[in-house]
Parts: sequence; C-alpha cells; structure tokens
Amino acid sequence: MKIKSTLSAYEKPIIKIEIKDHYDPKSHFSEENIHIENGDLENIKSTILATDGMVLIDTQMYFEKPQTEVFEISEECIVMDFINCNNIETDIEQLENEKYLKENTHNVFYSTKFKGTFKIPAFEQTNYLCIILTKAFYYNIINEDWELHKKFSKNILLKKSTYLTSKYIPFTPAIQWIIHEIKSCTRQGALKKMYIEAKIKELLIHQLEAIIEQPVLSEIVNEDEYSKLQQAKQIIEKDCAHAPTLTELSRMISLNEFKLKKGFKACFGTTVKSHIIKLRMEYAKELFKSKGLTVSEVAYKCGYKDASHFSAAFKSFYGFTPQKIKINWDTIIFWVAGILLLA
Repeated sequence: MKIKSTLSAYEKPIIKIEIKDHYDPKSHFSEENIHIENGDLENIKSTILATDGMVLIDTQMYFEKPQTEVFEISEECIVMDFINCNNIETDIEQLENEKYLKENTHNVFYSTKFKGTFKIPAFEQTNYLCIILTKAFYYNIINEDWELHKKFSKNILLKKSTYLTSKYIPFTPAIQWIIHEIKSCTRQGALKKMYIEAKIKELLIHQLEAIIEQPVLSEIVNEDEYSKLQQAKQIIEKDCAHAPTLTELSRMISLNEFKLKKGFKACFGTTVKSHIIKLRMEYAKELFKSKGLTVSEVAYKCGYKDASHFSAAFKSFYGFTPQKIKINWDTIIFWVAGILLLA
C-alpha cells in the first residue's frame, strides 16, 4: 500500500509512505515527524506512525494563502477518520461525501482506491487524525461477519467504497480522551506499538458504539443549533476550571437553557455538568502525575474552592480518593529517583 499527500504549494509530496498489506504482529514500528515552517505564512506538522498493515497520520496545517491537498491511497483500505477543523471543502472519488468537513466529527470508510481533494482556506487551523488500515489488519481486530457492521463488511467483500454511517457524527468524550492518549503517548519501541494498536481497537469500539447509539440529530437540533452547541463545548474545554454556569453559557451562545441541555446531551452523549466534571478530573489526574502539588492546590487549579468538595467529586469519578493517587504517585517518583541516584 502506498500513501501520498501533495500540497499545491509544493512540487514534491509532503507525505509519502509505503507499507506491506499483510498484518505481522512482529513487524517493527516506525515514526516520522514532518515540520515545514515559513514564518507566519505557513506551518505544517505531521506525525506518522507506521507498521505492516497500518499507518496513523496526525497532521496540523496553517496557511496564509488557500491551498489544495490531494490525498491518495493506492490499495483497498479501511480508514478511521477524525476531523478537528471546519471549512475544508472536500471532493472524494467513489464516495458520496459531505461537501465541508465539520469540527470534532468522525467516521469510518472503506475505499478500493482512495483519492480525495481538500481545499484549505487561508487563516484556518487545519487538524485531522486518520488511521489507515489494510483489510488484513482490520480483520485482525474485528470479525468481518460481526452483526454490528454487517452491511459495511458486505460492501468490503463486494469491493464497494462506502462509509460506515452516512454522515460524520460528533466526538464522544471517550473518543476525545483516546485521541489525547494516542497523541501524548511517550512509550517507545515494542511497548509503543502494543499500546497504539490497543488504542486503535478501543477507538473503533467507541466509534461503533457512537454510531449505534447516535440519535437522528436533525430531529433534535438544526444546523444553527448544532454550531452553537459546538461553540458551548469549545468554551467549556478551553477553560474547564472556570466554566460558566448553564445560564451564562446559554447567554454566551444565544441558545435557551432547555435547548442547550437537551441538545448537548444528544450531540455529545453527556450533560454539560458531567462533561465539566470529566474534564476537571482528567486535568487533576495529570496535575498529580506531573507536578508535586498538594490536594488543595490541585483542587484550586481545577476550579474547586473547597478541597473537600473536590475530594468527593474525585472519589465519585475514579472510585478512590485523591490522597491515594497522590501517595502512590509520590512513591513512584521517590522510587525512580532512588534508582537514578544508585545508577
């Protein structure tokens, strides 16, 4: 399988990869980092992880002038597609695609030979993560006859390019968290390969769950309301420690509280309050791991004025107290420091 990405501003492809089609659990895992920068005019960053049967591409791009990207895959493939940007006009051969990409949405598609043209506007931050699998790799992690995706599997057997679901659907909190784990993985070698492959399977499970459980959004929210709900989610995620109240958030996005609560739950599979708590708890866990902070300090940084309220929320979310995770993490740090001193 050959994978190539070409930008109109460059004569040579910015991404050019070739992998074997079969799945080999003992194959090596390679990593390539691409960084092209021209002051404030353009910035391209791409991280590529590859092994036999699988390629993961995480790309961010920003341009002062409009660009066109042509993305090609030479053989049959299954692609797990995660979009983190808006306003990209798309034209994909053999697939009936939506004209414009929508931020924080995902889908899975099968293509016999993929060629997509993407028109990238100026001054727009473009970000996408795609996981490209050969059929051999895909069938290694999922049974082709599985009931949950029988129609999709049949189209693969018939060599008919198709999407798993007709429209890209919003990220769930679980999908967002796994993407974060993949991007922040610091493991190396065989352990990294095992970890990434496990996360790919986990992502696919959550994608299938999201598609099965997804309500028909058009019956609940219209396009304008969906855009406002995305805005609300971004406001919360930008600074979860100082998240606005429901009333304040409703006013900020110009959508009444009832539609905010109902629409948020329908689009993202969780309530506004639960999403804020999840973000705060995940932030707290990272603070305990990376910084020598007290429970009270972490509570304050996560938006809690009272450490006891934070501890109760932490225990409810994780099943144990923050004191326990802090003691365990402090012990690990002390143990590692001791080893380094003895080395």
